[in-house]
Amino acid sequence: MPRLTDDLDALYAHYVDAINTAISSDDPVLAAELAGDYDRDALLLMAEHEGRPDLLPLFGLDSDGGTLTVHRDTRLRRLVAKVAALGS
Repeated sequence: MPRLTDDLDALYAHYVDAINTAISSDDPVLAAELAGDYDRDALLLMAEHEGRPDLLPLFGLDSDGGTLTVHRDTRLRRLVAKVAALGS
């Protein structure tokens, strides 16, 4: 089984590429959505890897990875907000 950190690194790299593409296409709304999707996907990956889907509700997710109900202040979200502000 791959290490969790390796899987998270790969997921992060995927989203960074997607967000960079969105920013290059002058689409900060998509970039912000992708940052939120990364949050959800990272939580799902950790819960799956650790066999702890019971913890998902603590992060505003249902067992199927439903919508994140709480917006967290993350490094990736702050970066997207800064880039979006540059375009305004």
